[in-house]
Amino acid sequence: MCRYRARVLTVTTVNVNGLRAAAKKGFVEWLAETSSDVLCLQEVRAEPGQLPAGVREPDGWHVVHAPAAAKGRAGVSLYTRREPDRVRIGFGSDEFDASGRYVEADLPGVTVASLYLPSGEVGTERQDEKLRFMGEFHAYLKELRERAAADGREVVVCGDWNIAHQEADLKNWRGNVKNSGFLPEERAWLGRVLDAEDGGYVDVVRALHPDGEGPYSWWSYRGRAFDNDAGWRIDYQIATPGLAEGAVKAVVERAATHAERWSDHAPVTVVYER
Repeated sequence: MCRYRARVLTVTTVNVNGLRAAAKKGFVEWLAETSSDVLCLQEVRAEPGQLPAGVREPDGWHVVHAPAAAKGRAGVSLYTRREPDRVRIGFGSDEFDASGRYVEADLPGVTVASLYLPSGEVGTERQDEKLRFMGEFHAYLKELRERAAADGREVVVCGDWNIAHQEADLKNWRGNVKNSGFLPEERAWLGRVLDAEDGGYVDVVRALHPDGEGPYSWWSYRGRAFDNDAGWRIDYQIATPGLAEGAVKAVVERAATHAERWSDHAPVTVVYER
């Protein structure tokens, strides 16, 4: 039996849309109140030295930052209550390992990763980059699952996957069928990740909330998207089946009002237990 099952494990993922800005708008207060054991951040957009000490290395947390080589872009971080047994930045990609898009840590019985998949834009090099990333990362996900299984471990890859998998995962799906994030090839790729015979992973939030739209985790700052709950569900916790079966609660920590938001994404928190 994996050791993580001996206790509750609470994991949160959130795209902070610039950690320095988020820290000034409420992230620090949120961090002080969270009961999570692991926090996965994306789009940090800062070098560690540019972050306030209380954000860079807050008391009670072990932190690994993986900034992008391109200044002010991407960047992922992992905050864990206990010191990881092992940390890995990147997934063995010559093109993407310095892009600040992936970091993982081994904790007792479970590997937790923070992912920021490229957003893409149809008809541009950004979309080509996204597709190349997806191709390499799918192969790594299978390798990670197999390696973890051999070690008696489970896996959860958390983050901004920048793909709405199903029509229920975005409010205005009809208006986005030709846009990056809801393209048929992107949705099919994520379907392969979640295919028991292929990727072998589980969309934990959807498994706990199988019916109805959402729960959305990103809303554009344009117009009244947040007030109208016209959002996208693109922030996922994708786990191996053994860990997913232990998930008992999944919550999108949506701000009470537009003014109280400290990112255009909301934290997605899952509680895993025996």
